[in-house]
Amino acid sequence: MTQGAGQGPELARAATLRDFRVPAYVHETGPYAQNTPPDEGDEGAGPVEEPEGYTPTRRDLPVINRGDTVQIAVDPAAPETTDGPGPLYVVGDVHGYLDQLVAALQEQGLIDAAGNWSAGTARLWFLGDFTDRGPDGIGVIDLVMRLSAEAAAAGGYCKALMGNHELLLLGAKRFGDTPVNSGAGTATFQAAWLLNGGQKTDMDRLQDHHLQWMARLDAMELVDGHLLVHSDTTAYLDYGDSIEALNDTIRETLTRNDADECWDLFRKFTKRFAFRDDGGAEAVRSLLDAYGGTRIVHGHSPIPYLLGEVGSEDGEDSTGPNVEGPHLYADGLAIAMDGGVTMAGKLLVQQLPLDN
Repeated sequence: MTQGAGQGPELARAATLRDFRVPAYVHETGPYAQNTPPDEGDEGAGPVEEPEGYTPTRRDLPVINRGDTVQIAVDPAAPETTDGPGPLYVVGDVHGYLDQLVAALQEQGLIDAAGNWSAGTARLWFLGDFTDRGPDGIGVIDLVMRLSAEAAAAGGYCKALMGNHELLLLGAKRFGDTPVNSGAGTATFQAAWLLNGGQKTDMDRLQDHHLQWMARLDAMELVDGHLLVHSDTTAYLDYGDSIEALNDTIRETLTRNDADECWDLFRKFTKRFAFRDDGGAEAVRSLLDAYGGTRIVHGHSPIPYLLGEVGSEDGEDSTGPNVEGPHLYADGLAIAMDGGVTMAGKLLVQQLPLDN
């Protein structure tokens, strides 16, 4: 690790980032939607071939009819608290669903009834995307920061990776409605944040220590042979030929505070589905060969979409998709951890390794 990801705010506070007033909440039919091609809002149209200048200006999660994923249901077990490194757990995308996160962590014995760390030397990794779409993204970040301190005091740890929605929230706060070179017309971080589930209540409660914590998060880590990332994309290869170099490059990009550079980083982290279909296993191997490990563990692309189950990220399907556990695919080289909590799926907390 090249920095204290998920270990809480530093005592020395960095200079306050430029603030901006959040305008009235806009919807997809507002000013931003007028700058996108007419068909970009068609969420259920099926897979879309990404153009060369692909840019995330819509919620582009088509249903993918696939039969090559395997659903893994694993009975929860209480964490061991013996000497040495404790058991390893990973958490998929949370997206502001604090109550579901607390319940899932309690079910695995990682926190007690009062919400305090109770897992001793266990190791817990969050795969990113703490905010947006759900009701309490800042509450989620506060919980993760607190558990980081409590776990460290107990001899374990609780750490977190950078997701594309952390980059999106940072960009919305830093750059607001400043135009960026999107490759597909005019775009701004603020409009993209609102379009992709940004919550005004999160922005109102966002403080300097939250921003500093997000900006310091690593994008990749190798733990017990598991290469942990947020997004199912090979775009990580653009930022370094080692984990340390990649994390340093991304952190330096954020430090330079250039809107176009940060947008390009966000754009690449938003790409998905690189590990499915023909060539998916080879895409996984390209990352494993570069950074090490025997399996990739990722969030970002909801499992219901990988399975081809009908659903909506806005939770319009009240029955919800049937997600019981993580999904193993790409010749057994990739584990998907986003259970689709934003579409009435399941917020996944999983002990590794899987039995398969």
